Order: sequence, then C-alpha cells, then structure tokens
Amino acid sequence: MEISKESSLAELRIAINSALSQFIEVENGYLRNIGSELDPVADSLERFLLESGKRLRPLFALVGFLGSGASLTPQTLAAASSLELIHVCALIHDDVMDGSDTRRGAPSIHRTFEKMHRTNSLQGSAEQFGISSAILLGDLALIWSAKMLHQSGISANALVGSLPMYDEMRVELMAGQYLDVFEQALASQSVERSLRVARFKSGKYTIERPLHFGAALSGNSNPELIQRYSEYGLPLGEAFQLRDDILGVFGDPLETGKPAGDDLREGKRTVLMATTLERADESQRAKIAQLFGDKDLAHDGIDAIRTIITETGALDSVERLIDTLTTAAQQALSHPEISAVGQKHMHDLIAIAIARTV
Repeated sequence: MEISKESSLAELRIAINSALSQFIEVENGYLRNIGSELDPVADSLERFLLESGKRLRPLFALVGFLGSGASLTPQTLAAASSLELIHVCALIHDDVMDGSDTRRGAPSIHRTFEKMHRTNSLQGSAEQFGISSAILLGDLALIWSAKMLHQSGISANALVGSLPMYDEMRVELMAGQYLDVFEQALASQSVERSLRVARFKSGKYTIERPLHFGAALSGNSNPELIQRYSEYGLPLGEAFQLRDDILGVFGDPLETGKPAGDDLREGKRTVLMATTLERADESQRAKIAQLFGDKDLAHDGIDAIRTIITETGALDSVERLIDTLTTAAQQALSHPEISAVGQKHMHDLIAIAIARTV
C-alpha cells in the first residue's frame, strides 16, 4: 500500500505488518534451506511475529520521523519496522525469565519447544531444551532486527545517524530487564526503585527511544526536537508500563492472553505492589508475604491480594499517577518543533498506549 504523511495510524500499522511479513518470508526461506530441523524455528517465529502485536515501537519511530517534518518512504518504513523484532526478542526472553506458560493467548516459545521435545521423545531434559531453544530464538530475533535495519535501503547517512540511538535503545532494554530480575531477587518494596525499572524495562524502549530513532532516520536531530520527544515519551512510557502492571493483576485473560494474576505468581516488584506494601497494615503485609510469589497461587489467593491492593488505595493511587504522567505527555505536544501531523499521531497514540486492555 502507498504510505504518506496523511496515512492514518491504522494504515501505518498495516504497512508495518506487510514489511515484517516480507522480511520474515525471506529469512525463513534461508533457515529452511539450512535444514528441515529449523522448520519449527521458522514456523514459531513467524507465528509469534505476525499473528498479533500492537506494533507500538515501529509506530512511534514512524511518528518521530513524521514529527521532524520528513516524508515517509518504503525504506524508512522497513527501518522503523525493524524495532518490532527487538520487542520480539524481549518478550521471548522475558517469558523464559518469568517462567510464563503463555504469551498472546498461545503457549510461550519455551513451552512450545518443550512440548516438541516430549512429543518427539527426544533425549535429555525437555524443559532445558525448551529454555535453550527460546534463548536462541530470542537472540535470532535481535539479530534479525539489525539485519532488517541494515538492509532497509535507507541512505548511508541515515543509517549511520540512526545507529547510536538504535544501540542505546538495545542497551537500555537489557539494562532494564536485568534491573527487573534484580529487584525480584532483592524483594524490593521501594516505589522509587520500581519506577526506575518501569522506565528502563519498558518506558524508554517503547516510546522515547523509538521517537529519537525516527528523528535520527530523518536526519533531524535538533536538540529541541529530541528534548520535546523526551518530555512526551518518558512520562507516557512510564504510564504505559504502569497500565501494564495493573493489567498483570486485574486484566482479563481473554484480552491479555495471559493467565489471571500471573504477575502475582511471579512476584513482580511493580509500582503497584510497592505502593500496596507501603500502605498496607501489619496483617495485610503478612497476607501478601504468604501469597505473593507463590507459583501455584490459586484464584482465591489472587482475589485476596487484589482486595488488599484495592482496600489500601494503591490501585487508585497508581491510576492517579497514570493520569498525571499522561497529562505531562499531552502538554509536551504543544511545542512547534513537532510538525502538525506528528502532533496529531502522538496525541492519538496516547489513547492507544494508556486506554488499553492488553
């Protein structure tokens, strides 16, 4: 389809899906030529990439590009779409680290390959085979991201100009993932520390850095434009992660694609839980200590923690924080450094990022 400055977000998403589909078709052909043993790898990555996903990171990159006043090209579209593969890497590895059984309403990658091991009566540990396979598939997605960017057809200047931000985004993502793992091991109860994890694990690489990446692709790295993108992207990114934290406890499994209360079973040290513990009385803290992080936590235990979260006012507090952060993002859109079409798309993306059920 033809893309232009006037293309809607829905049209841009369709174009992103098309670019990803074309890329993975070629790459999977290469894998299959290596050997039929790689057919499950090709099939699993194709399903994981193409059957669902909001494409937020490519969308924010394209909007960052448009916000600079530049005109879209198929080459720019391919470069921006490469960011989705970074997200795929993060999700696959995240499921391994969290021991999640499902993702997007289907078995997680490590569970898929664990089942394949058992079905085919292979030797060794089925669980370890699944974990090892998922680590490799996540790594492959990260490699594919760089390959899609390098082969996008953008100019040499645009590629060289975008690489520092592309690299920074990947470093911050991995740093945030480690902070998340460390905070769980530390059993942190700090709202401030949990907010830092939210910023680096999801907020920056979901919104702020893709906007910066888009500006770099356009060749417009005007410090004032970059600053406006940060003033918009950082609070919105944090609000996005806070909404994700709420959905991890109160979300409908039919909409989120994950079992109810998974974050509670995993003992996720989120802002929501830190706020709850900060406000809880002694008996409520004891109840949370008994239930939180129990891998076999049943629905009555989930309901008990949900009740404490609500009764302490923690849920309302986090909702108010989301509103405050969203307002800050909205206020950043009034600056003339961002083009009119960029401002419109960035305004529309606020609702997509915050008012969501998945």
